[in-house]
Amino acid sequence: MNALQPWHIIILVLVVVLLFGAKRLPDAARSIGKSMKIFKAETKDMAGGDKDKAAETEEVDTKQLPQATTPAPAAPAASAQDKQVADLQRQLDELKKQQAPTPAPAEQAQKNAS
Repeated sequence: MNALQPWHIIILVLVVVLLFGAKRLPDAARSIGKSMKIFKAETKDMAGGDKDKAAETEEVDTKQLPQATTPAPAAPAASAQDKQVADLQRQLDELKKQQAPTPAPAEQAQKNAS
């Protein structure tokens, strides 16, 4: 009794057509299709990436590695990223200041008098 009946689907389709209009439905369906395609590709890459990492790990385990391995210097890269973030934040603050409306001289005088 609580199952989805064919007339439920017909009413749902009519509501969607009324809300979005017949002209927008093909574009919406196309964009949903593209999004699903991208999503499937990304999930496949993630699953494939996990398999590749597992294979690499097994390969590394079977090889004899020297006991003393030196890690790559991560500190210079991190400081460069921090500097870039700081520069971008400064630029953002400058843009916000430029976009802020400046009060008229009369309004500013009233604020100073208060």
